[in-house]
Amino acid sequence: MTTPAQTTPLALHDAARDYGDAPAVGDGDVRLDWTQLLTSVQEVARALIARGVQTGDRVAMWAPNTHHWVIAALAAHYAGAALVPLNTRYVADEAADVLARVDAKALFIAGTFLGRDRLTELRVAAPELAIDTIVVIPVESGTEAAGANVLNWSELPAAAGPVTVAEAEKRARAVAPDDISDILFTSGTTGRSKGTLVAHRQALSVVRAWAECTTLSGADRYLVVSPFFHNFGYKAGILACLVTGATIIPQAVFDVPATMGLVGDEQITVLPGPPTIYQTILDFPDRDKFDLSTLRVAVTGAATVPVVLVERMRSELDFDVVITGYGLSEAAGFGTMCRADDDAETIAGTCGRPIADFELRLGPDGEVLLRGPNVMLGYLDDPESTSETIDSDGWLHTGDIGTLDERGYLKITDRLKDMYISGGFNVYPAEVEQALARLDGVVESAVIGVPDTRMGEVGKAFVVRKPGSSLSEDQVLAHATTVLANFKVPRLIEFRDRLPYSAAGKVLKRELREEKS
Repeated sequence: MTTPAQTTPLALHDAARDYGDAPAVGDGDVRLDWTQLLTSVQEVARALIARGVQTGDRVAMWAPNTHHWVIAALAAHYAGAALVPLNTRYVADEAADVLARVDAKALFIAGTFLGRDRLTELRVAAPELAIDTIVVIPVESGTEAAGANVLNWSELPAAAGPVTVAEAEKRARAVAPDDISDILFTSGTTGRSKGTLVAHRQALSVVRAWAECTTLSGADRYLVVSPFFHNFGYKAGILACLVTGATIIPQAVFDVPATMGLVGDEQITVLPGPPTIYQTILDFPDRDKFDLSTLRVAVTGAATVPVVLVERMRSELDFDVVITGYGLSEAAGFGTMCRADDDAETIAGTCGRPIADFELRLGPDGEVLLRGPNVMLGYLDDPESTSETIDSDGWLHTGDIGTLDERGYLKITDRLKDMYISGGFNVYPAEVEQALARLDGVVESAVIGVPDTRMGEVGKAFVVRKPGSSLSEDQVLAHATTVLANFKVPRLIEFRDRLPYSAAGKVLKRELREEKS
């Protein structure tokens, strides 16, 4: 059996050969087949090489989901560089910090988008920041910029002129499996963000395992709502399509009617995302006016998943495959996944079993530990944190608390840092949130520990009600009392219209804590 490509440039060549004129990317009026995608990637890679990007340099991306992102990301790899995606929610100071730490030689940046001019913001926040080449992506029409080191996307063909396709291909074929493919920065919920170093072979190994679990194939049309700057959008999105031939349909801004409209217009079969996406679609009052009949595969996680949500996704949205999983950037984005034939209780209540040659065990305190060839190479310029996170036996300490059942399926009970102690007992908010999710009228909840003079800490639940629900604080407490031990029952309830979420679909409990600090 032929060994599959171990670098994304070679995987792209394989895709062009194997899938040819099959659709690769569909973004509004822009339609590219796999052969055309290769040609577009080569052109942008040639421009990068002509502008001085060397093998091993870092190329950053600060833009929303569009076809430009797909092309530019693969072009960075094709030129031998490591990709550094930046969170689109970053303020300019945060972006400047990452760009300086990676010593970015090139930056692809969105032009004016949703009222923000990121390039101007960056120039104001960090006038001393030196980047050789900045390429402005025209997310909105009429967006152009100027400057000695600035190119507009439309100028890339001319910039590519000095470098031949053969020269670019030589650079691409020199990329090694152990070369760094990407540096993704952790969310920074416990302090300054850290850059995870992942090799080409690792990125492709985990996405091939992901694709196998999700039954992804070249017949699928994949709406990528998850942001490309995150593993779920970049690896489980772009790279998973690259190795299977599935069509990438990017969506720059999640909007329920627009998303449902795209499902019908583009005949979408695959729609991954956090649980809130599916809950919002299910609760949308005019859902019946949209054609969602082509939907086949849903992949979710990153938050509490009620069993009833999985059941409704199968029965009302008619998904054939609903899967949950668990991963983190330090494990190249992935670690465990459920399987397509698992029952609703397993999918909602667990994160599945290991994929991609990972070993899984629990530490003495219940911490989830992973080991295998796809554990990150380390943190960028931070050997101390690397050695604290990956022990001498190669086990990655995830910081998550979990349990394993007799089948080897993992259940995450909480983050170590999220656990609080009430009256001497450990309380894991995820368990409380799962209990509250079973109460009719609750869309979602987030539980944190808050100081209490008698108990040390007690739980506070932030609850989002379903539209039209008149659920009261007393009803929430009464339900919690019936399904949870007393020390786990939240003492405080606060109703919210929405919870603060990261772009990866995780509730930002740090923000909830800081409100009360």
